[in-house]
Parts: sequence; structure tokens; C-alpha cells
Amino acid sequence: MLLSHWIGMDKHVLSLLQLFVSVVCGGLQHPMHNCNETTVVESLPQCGYLFETLMMKVEPNQWCNLTKVIMHYDILSKCAEETARSGNCFWPNSLSEKFIIGMHTKFFSNCTLDTIIWEDPPDDILAALILIPVFLTAAMISLVVWCSKRGDIFG
Repeated sequence: MLLSHWIGMDKHVLSLLQLFVSVVCGGLQHPMHNCNETTVVESLPQCGYLFETLMMKVEPNQWCNLTKVIMHYDILSKCAEETARSGNCFWPNSLSEKFIIGMHTKFFSNCTLDTIIWEDPPDDILAALILIPVFLTAAMISLVVWCSKRGDIFG
């Protein structure tokens, strides 16, 4: 008979219980984790090739337009994650990180602005950001004055 059936727990509660028991009984020992870095290093270029093929369908002057490349970037990210997991490695890891940084360097290195363009918020937000502290300050001053005049009740 399964413990979860016997206790009437779902599998998530049982997993948490097992984790708690393993921490209490055995400390924070993690199971042996053998990351096959060779598999990851050999497979990541396939993700890069797929991403390059998809990016070639986008005009180079549009590479910095997130709406044009976000789906391709999502495919790259998912491919790299699946590659890491198929090699029994954690995600993210240093190999995948170096790979994705390489893809960023190749395709998005010219996407940064040299100067930051500051813009004012919309008028309604700006008005709220100004008026709320002013009214709160006035309300707090009024409350302090009122309480100081009512010393017989509060004193």
C-alpha cells in the first residue's frame, strides 16, 4: 500500500514530507548529480544554428526590435534549457550562460543605447505622485494638531 494512499495525501505533500524527513535525518545533503558537460557542449551549437536560421529571416535592422525577435529568442532559451537538462545539468549553468552570452554578442551587441532617454510619466500619474504625499502630509499635520488640543482624552 502506498504511503500517500494510506495517509490520504497527494504526491506533492508526500514529496514535501520526504524532503523534510531527509533534511532532518540527513542534513542538507544533495543527491549525487553528474552533469554530462560534454553532451551539453556538443549539443548547444545545434541550438545556435537553429537560432541563427530563424534570425536570418529577420532583417538585420530589426534585430533590436524585441517584438520581431522574442519568439526566436524564446526558442533559443528553451532549446538551451532542454539541452542542459538532457545532459543531466542544472539550468541555468555556466556552459549555457556562456553560450547565450555568445549569441547576444553576435546578434544584439549593437542594441544598447549610448545615452539614456529620460521621459516624464503621463500627467495623471505625475499628478498622483505629487498630490498624494501633499495630502498625506496635510492630513498628518491636522491629526497631530487635533490630538495635541485634545490632551484631556489622549494625555
